[in-house]
Amino acid sequence: MKVSEVMTAPPVCVGLHVPLVEVTRRMAERAVGSVLVVEDGVLRGIVTDRDLAVRGMGGGLEPKVSVDAVMSPRVVTVEATDDLEVAYRTFRRAGVRRLPVLDAGRVVGVLTIDDLFLDVFRRLSDLLGPVAWSVSQEPPGPPCRHRGTG
Repeated sequence: MKVSEVMTAPPVCVGLHVPLVEVTRRMAERAVGSVLVVEDGVLRGIVTDRDLAVRGMGGGLEPKVSVDAVMSPRVVTVEATDDLEVAYRTFRRAGVRRLPVLDAGRVVGVLTIDDLFLDVFRRLSDLLGPVAWSVSQEPPGPPCRHRGTG
């Protein structure tokens, strides 16, 4: 399975000079924990709700300060065409919870740990669904009795 089949798209993006108050509003409106910072179509960074709380408000920054003051400029990414196994390895190696997804250098989505959890749950459901159905269709057998040894 490819990253593009599991990722969240489109991603929430802002420009480098968008004020923190606007970033916070967009995150709340879209119910996301991060936004990608993009300039001229190029990924420049990522800002998370934690960045806003710790570096922004916790750092005493005013709400009008631009997002580039709190964003993380070093961003680990995956390609939309990558196999999910690549994404799993990247998450383990990088120790992050969100990976921007690129397609030929253009931002097309975000892959989160939650997206992978949902994929795992879907796969388990696909696997266990027929088993659960077949078990529910079988009449109950006699109770198991354990024989004592003495």
